[in-house]
Amino acid sequence: MAYFLNGILLIMTQSQTLEILKTGANIFLTGEPGAGKTYVLNKYLDWLSGTGISVAITASTGIAATHIGGVTIHSWSGIGARDTLTQYDLDKIATNEKTVRRVKKAKVLVIDEISMLDGRVLDMVDAVCRTIKQNGESFGGMQVILVGDFFQLPPIAGRGEMSRFAFESRAWEGAKFLTCYLTEQHRQEDEMLLGLLGSIRKNDIDESHYTLLSDQKDIGYEDIEPTKLFTHNKDVESMNTSRLNELNTERASYKMEAKGSKPRVEGLVKNCLSPQVLELRKEAMVMCTKNNFEVGYVNGTLGRVIDFDIEDKYPIIETSDGREIKITPQSWSVEEDGKVLAEITQVPLRLAWAITVHKSQGMSLDAAEIDLRNAFTYGQGYVAISRVRSLTGMKIIGLNSQALLVDPRVVHRDEVFRQESDEAEEGFKAMDEEEIEAMQRVL
Repeated sequence: MAYFLNGILLIMTQSQTLEILKTGANIFLTGEPGAGKTYVLNKYLDWLSGTGISVAITASTGIAATHIGGVTIHSWSGIGARDTLTQYDLDKIATNEKTVRRVKKAKVLVIDEISMLDGRVLDMVDAVCRTIKQNGESFGGMQVILVGDFFQLPPIAGRGEMSRFAFESRAWEGAKFLTCYLTEQHRQEDEMLLGLLGSIRKNDIDESHYTLLSDQKDIGYEDIEPTKLFTHNKDVESMNTSRLNELNTERASYKMEAKGSKPRVEGLVKNCLSPQVLELRKEAMVMCTKNNFEVGYVNGTLGRVIDFDIEDKYPIIETSDGREIKITPQSWSVEEDGKVLAEITQVPLRLAWAITVHKSQGMSLDAAEIDLRNAFTYGQGYVAISRVRSLTGMKIIGLNSQALLVDPRVVHRDEVFRQESDEAEEGFKAMDEEEIEAMQRVL
């Protein structure tokens, strides 16, 4: 999707975003699902690695942190499960040797899935960084990169409380983030689906959109059974267990291996989409839980177990496009400056007859049956529908009246983000290469 500023066509590309990131400015990297936010972030992290600049890679949740090989921002900053930060708390954190060492060392701080981070937490992280680094600048003078899309799942609010988005925090205002709003689309090529997602983002949903989804009765995959997306975990566990038990075929079991400190290992295990003990049978529906572009699968690739290797007993799956792939163990780790602090290894699969909408965030699914009858929070419907590549791969089991709603605060702020991104792009277009290179050398 493209936008216009003063009659000029604007498309924030991945390459332009990468060049802006290299200047060391604080950046909010956003865009619709499938626009390539993670791809650009990884390119920047590779560039930083080559320059020797120390980076702290974090995320708002454990699952998101596992996806990017980082830790939660709560763990990294030392705030833990606190929902407030007193002066006593701040002094205590600032005397913790491990926390002080990692915060002082970091020159760049990345926080992924920023939509799920409460603004109060971002303020606490800002205070911790300023205190430990003894620097009154925003986040103690680090470059901060926030990645995510506020139309996706929001922060979890306490009972009787209203969630507070990160962009509503004092820290956001003080950091003066440049917005890079990616508008290229690398997941969906279905114009009708893109139109539906665009309407949801504008909160411009009418009866025709509900009719469109209600008419989604067929899935175009003959050999692969679609994954069912539920809003509640109990429905997922019940379906996966019962469907596996229905099979009377050859079985295999794979136990997760782990090394590193117990707390870090426990964090990896808790947030890994593959279980500690993976029970499989031939004909089981499975989903890949990690990206492996060389072998040919990504996080969310659907398949069916068709055999087990005769020598090492690892599963062989057939994907929705007919490819046969042997799935060997892969590792998830927590790293700091290139050093592995903890690591778990498991066959990167999980049963895939069903999965929660929450755990599907960040995935690209080939086919999905979506049950939104019990949708209960803003963004659930949007996340679920945006997982698939086209309407031909999506079946809607049910909807309720709240399923497609998004937070009005996000709709309003999104217009601001788009304008800010356009202005940032125009500003960089007006510079010559020497000016940009000089800015990039500062970092």
